[in-house]
Amino acid sequence: MWQSMIETAKSNPFGNPFHVAHCESLSERDLVPGRSISAAAAVSEVGDSCEFGSRKYFALCGLGGILSCGITHTAIVPLDLVKCRIQVNPAKYRSIVNGFKVTIKEDGTRGLAKGWAPTFYGYSMQGLFKFGLYEVFKVLYSDLLGEENSYVWRTSLYLAASASAEFFADIALSPMEAAKVRIQTQPGFASTLRAAMPIIYKDEGLNGFYKGLVPLWMRQIPYTMMKFACFEKTIELLYRYVVPKPRNECSKGEQLVVTFAAGYIAGVFCAIVSHPADTVVSKLNQEKGSTALEAAKKLGFVGLWKGLAPRIIMIGTLTAAQWFIYDAVKVWLRLPRPPPPEMPESLKRKLEAKGQ
Repeated sequence: MWQSMIETAKSNPFGNPFHVAHCESLSERDLVPGRSISAAAAVSEVGDSCEFGSRKYFALCGLGGILSCGITHTAIVPLDLVKCRIQVNPAKYRSIVNGFKVTIKEDGTRGLAKGWAPTFYGYSMQGLFKFGLYEVFKVLYSDLLGEENSYVWRTSLYLAASASAEFFADIALSPMEAAKVRIQTQPGFASTLRAAMPIIYKDEGLNGFYKGLVPLWMRQIPYTMMKFACFEKTIELLYRYVVPKPRNECSKGEQLVVTFAAGYIAGVFCAIVSHPADTVVSKLNQEKGSTALEAAKKLGFVGLWKGLAPRIIMIGTLTAAQWFIYDAVKVWLRLPRPPPPEMPESLKRKLEAKGQ
């Protein structure tokens, strides 16, 4: 049986999420259950709809990203609208409750849905690249980084893969983000995506859609790095110290509960890390002709943190829901889901030796 698994791993260089490109060096002792680097992780379980690392696997992960980001961001448009208005006009929109009251008074209940179209399309495209390319880069970089499986190695892998994926995801998101912020924060501006896009192009050309790209990178890349790295590490810690049994012994429902919890924890840290840049993006897209530095100076240090409370609520819930949906899609589509990596035996022995 072990020899069969070795041969399977050799024929599938993308099968192991933690680098099995050099499977020729594997032996039967490497396939002992519990080893963190093994060809066993490369072999899809019976019933999986595709092989880990195949084109179909990456495409279905991208689909999971579309559903994950498109649905969740659209669902919280009212809270996002109020958050943006607090950021760009704190004198008028003083708090979450006040922001909702003023918005409903001025625009009616339907006004809370302003910007839903660019939000849905923009974040669906972002989700496609964010999650799909994250899986691609995770396999690619694991191949480049070598066969080590330490905590630093895995964290570096998560950070590098998520940052690379978000770089491309923001290019897809930027035009829709520009339209969304203008619709939500500029009085008298167009109220629909169809009307907003020609106005932005007429007034500012292509620059109007991408002038917020750099601050968007400043907001989203640290956010996504925290989102993925913190989530992955939290999953490892929850299964090691909180959940009373290994993941492969948990039901699908139990696994999704752990996913949601890890996602919420990651979301809180994401909100704090990326909030100043988020405020600059909102201010920048509200005003014509200004730069990110000018917007930051106008806001001041305190102004950069306006709207943090609603954003923590929003991003915490959002991130948890996104990971829940993404993981649920993986379960529903029967995608291979390698278990969280364990501490390498060599590192365990070193720690045990130090303890003695």
